[in-house]
Amino acid sequence: MKAAKIDLNQREIVAALRVHGASVQTIAEVGKGVPDLLVGLLGTNILMEVKGTSGKLTKNQELWHGQWKGYVNIVRAPFEALELCRKLTKAGGR
Repeated sequence: MKAAKIDLNQREIVAALRVHGASVQTIAEVGKGVPDLLVGLLGTNILMEVKGTSGKLTKNQELWHGQWKGYVNIVRAPFEALELCRKLTKAGGR
């Protein structure tokens, strides 16, 4: 199996989320377009696809995102991930 390509900013995004009380599971190794991170905070589960500043979704990611019936979010920096968590936990998971 081919190793998952991990964006360079993923480590700092994960660290920032954990400092702010989130549980974070890296799921990038699943592949097939599945997002990079499963984040839990205040009873809300959040799927995050980590991309670099100019990174684009792969074909598999586009297909997966298009077929997923829930929410999946692209983040590029720790502040984006934290803001997303703030919004979604206030909105009760949406």
